[in-house]
Amino acid sequence: MGIPAPLPVDLSGIRLDPGQGLARQLYQALRQRILDGRLASGIRLPASRELAALLGISRNTVGRAFDQLYAEGYVQGRVGDGTYVAELAAVVRPAPPPVHAGPAPRAALRRLAEHHLPAALDGPPRAFRVGVPAFDLFPFETWARLSARFWRKPSPARLGYGDPAGDAQLRELIAAYLRNSRGLHCDPAQILVTCGAQQAISLCAQLLVEPGDRVAIENPGYRAAGHAFAVAGAQLAGIDVDDQGLDTAALARAGRCRLAYVTPSHQYPTGVTLSLARRLELLDWAERQDSWIVEDDYDGEYRYRGTPLAPLAALDRQGRVLYVGTFCKIAFPALRLGYLVLPPALAEAFARRRALDMRHSEIGSQAVMAEFIAAGHFQRHIRRMRGAAQARRDALLAGWPSEVPGCSPLPAVEAGLHLCVRVDSLARERQLIAAAAAVGVELNALSDYWLAGSGPPADRRAGLVLGFAAVPEAQIAAALQALRRAWGV
Repeated sequence: MGIPAPLPVDLSGIRLDPGQGLARQLYQALRQRILDGRLASGIRLPASRELAALLGISRNTVGRAFDQLYAEGYVQGRVGDGTYVAELAAVVRPAPPPVHAGPAPRAALRRLAEHHLPAALDGPPRAFRVGVPAFDLFPFETWARLSARFWRKPSPARLGYGDPAGDAQLRELIAAYLRNSRGLHCDPAQILVTCGAQQAISLCAQLLVEPGDRVAIENPGYRAAGHAFAVAGAQLAGIDVDDQGLDTAALARAGRCRLAYVTPSHQYPTGVTLSLARRLELLDWAERQDSWIVEDDYDGEYRYRGTPLAPLAALDRQGRVLYVGTFCKIAFPALRLGYLVLPPALAEAFARRRALDMRHSEIGSQAVMAEFIAAGHFQRHIRRMRGAAQARRDALLAGWPSEVPGCSPLPAVEAGLHLCVRVDSLARERQLIAAAAAVGVELNALSDYWLAGSGPPADRRAGLVLGFAAVPEAQIAAALQALRRAWGV
């Protein structure tokens, strides 16, 4: 057989792997040459017989590749005259190498580079991971049964686009729960269902803060909240925390602040509770300053003496407090289900703003949580979780080494899922944490929770933050033994 005549177009470089789908490879090779201009608009392609002979493949294979190019509009046929590259209005060509860095990033992108969440920790929880409840105790079988029941025959009314404020039944049940457990009387119309507490905080930052506004945050405090306000353009003002919580006198001296973010039930990370006198002073400050208060009640269900304290929102008579709650500290963090209780004047605006990011929350989790609450499972689970957290707290307090050089004694712990112990220097803080990490024990540095460039001298920021609810008592005991060996105590 003779050598095929040269083709009118350059198809050199096409190499087909017999084991990878010849027609698909040929289609992709021709398509790429059309897009980058090597096969120009209007040029005639070789006949299928010619191309098959050149590439050593069957005409059927070439035909299938051409059919796909025809179907997607890359080529067109002319009756009796063969196949031509289509007249494409704009051919995509390789981008030229950049000759400059491009436009300067917008201010929001620059702020985001400085204020973002750290990467999530991998794997199952270990002692003493912060922010994790005892989700090993969650009744997953009950949850699965309720979920299967909902999805077996869901109401058509709940399968379309939902209310951006959240499922109506769930909002009614949240309102009833807050009334009974927190003394917080609110209408379901004031409740916005969110993807966890962080989204609720972020919405507050987006809607209540203008670039350049000052926002007061606890110092030390929950850095992720500070990041959300900073990315919105706020200037953060760190306010000291003492054994009664946020120092309201220091807040008054801080000057005009558009908003104050607080964790009054169990301050994050020190664990103190905001006193009643300070709560009233804070509400008075908001009224005098014409400012907002964002109250994050992230683990308010965990109170080991008496009942959970009435939140600021329950004392608010001026519509100044936005109350953030979450199911993630009672169920499990991956659930991503929280809520925001808003002053009536803000409820519609917040729902509209959330709809621009997420048209509405996924209905399954909302519907199942509503049934979980209505059937009484939620309240039973809260009691179980509170008891488990208390037992795990007691295991930590009882087994902690009596004397750790450079480390204060553990404090009394009457609420929450973590505790904080002071250390006498940053150097000692780093030593203790590094030694713990070497034996597989997680400890957080208190020094990481301070706002940069503010607060007391560096050594007075040192400490350890320990979560005690993430693992059972046996694992806590094993971790404490490992710490004794690592620390030599």
